[in-house]
Amino acid sequence: MSRIKEVNSKFIYHSMDKSLLIVEDDHNLGKVLSEYLSMKGFETKLAENGEAGLAAYRAGNYNMIILDIMMPKKDGFTLAREIRILDKEIPMIFLTAKSMKEDTIKGLTIGADDYVTKPFSMEELLLRINAIFRRTHSNESILKTNETLFKFGDCSFDSERQFLTINGDEIKLTTKESQLLKLLCINFNKPVSRTLALKAIWGDDSYFNARSMDVYITKLRKHLKEDENIQILTMHGEGFKLINTNQ
Repeated sequence: MSRIKEVNSKFIYHSMDKSLLIVEDDHNLGKVLSEYLSMKGFETKLAENGEAGLAAYRAGNYNMIILDIMMPKKDGFTLAREIRILDKEIPMIFLTAKSMKEDTIKGLTIGADDYVTKPFSMEELLLRINAIFRRTHSNESILKTNETLFKFGDCSFDSERQFLTINGDEIKLTTKESQLLKLLCINFNKPVSRTLALKAIWGDDSYFNARSMDVYITKLRKHLKEDENIQILTMHGEGFKLINTNQ
């Protein structure tokens, strides 16, 4: 776990815990990003296309990846998918000149933690990076429980191993999927407010994080549809509730 100091109620991370892989085909932008973030205490590695980015990821040890979408040899979406096969948890921020809704949804579905549209200020990117570090290193009390195995309907869920089993078939969940499902299991048949879930798992209830959570709720519903009696209900004005319709 990263070592954290608390200074004036703000989290400051040691540089050895802030190693960034930047994958950007615009040489000038990539160099500016790398130099700026290095001055802010990060260790940075710059790769200038998707193939070089994958090779750098495999050769190094990084705490976050910042990657462009439109790149030669291998685009950012493809690179992100390949890295997600190897690492379900490493945070990612997409950089792109596009602002289409479909691209945002696609990035979130792959597992992006944030999405920044060019042009952007360095200060904004830095704030987003630090916000993600706070979220990924936070451990809200709402998720602290010794219980790691949950049984509901024809489903069983091992939150420690991040495996959901339905009718004997195992599904490997992402970290965010596991955290959301655990929160719903802890509060089975009880509503979980959107604000509580966002602050417990994402660290704040911003619009972007709310959109991200909706994507993960949709993914969980897709997994759980194999058991027709288990549903995640949307409680308008309240949040979500995991229920067994057969009870």
